[in-house]
Amino acid sequence: MRLLLINPNTNASTTNMMRAIAQAAAPAGTMIDALSAPYGVPLITNEEALAQSAKAVQALTGTITTTPPDGVIIAAFGDPGLAALRLRLSCPVTGIAEAGMAEAGAGRRPFAVVTTTPDLVPSITGLAQAYGHEKTFRGVALTKGDVHAIMADHATLVEALAEACAEAIETMGAQALVIGGGPLGQAAQSLNLRFSVPVIAPIPAAVRLAQKRVSRGY
Repeated sequence: MRLLLINPNTNASTTNMMRAIAQAAAPAGTMIDALSAPYGVPLITNEEALAQSAKAVQALTGTITTTPPDGVIIAAFGDPGLAALRLRLSCPVTGIAEAGMAEAGAGRRPFAVVTTTPDLVPSITGLAQAYGHEKTFRGVALTKGDVHAIMADHATLVEALAEACAEAIETMGAQALVIGGGPLGQAAQSLNLRFSVPVIAPIPAAVRLAQKRVSRGY
């Protein structure tokens, strides 16, 4: 099986990091390829950048169809370009927000999204509603401080996310958490054992869902 991970931002190092996380989460016999957005921003932090990244993802359609994969993963938490690619491709297309929220909310479990981008809270909330989680979605818990400063240092990012995770559990009643962002992938993996509730890393969740869809003929 061959899955293609699309990074909707332009940061090649982020693309490589997310591809490695996806490959590690994939079973034997599955190959993960990756593409970065052909234009846009290196980090999606607001609605304007999210909309631009959706167009950039759509612009990859020709490249994708040249060597069609078995499935595609959109690796930004706004799932930009997801609906458009589904119309253009013959393979299943999976978003990391879609997959992360599905795992967190399984069995009608109340969950929250933990992330670094306050300007994207409305779009995250909209996605939760669009994916049918109105009754279980408890909201978005945010890290404190400037997003770019937090993202510049891994240890700082992990601790900032951990603080927000604790807040989501204590004040929102979340019984599961989703780390809301593809570039947060490495940090997400280091948080799961620190809390009594599941902390969902969205890239591995998307790999699992993409695999199921391919195997079932979606």
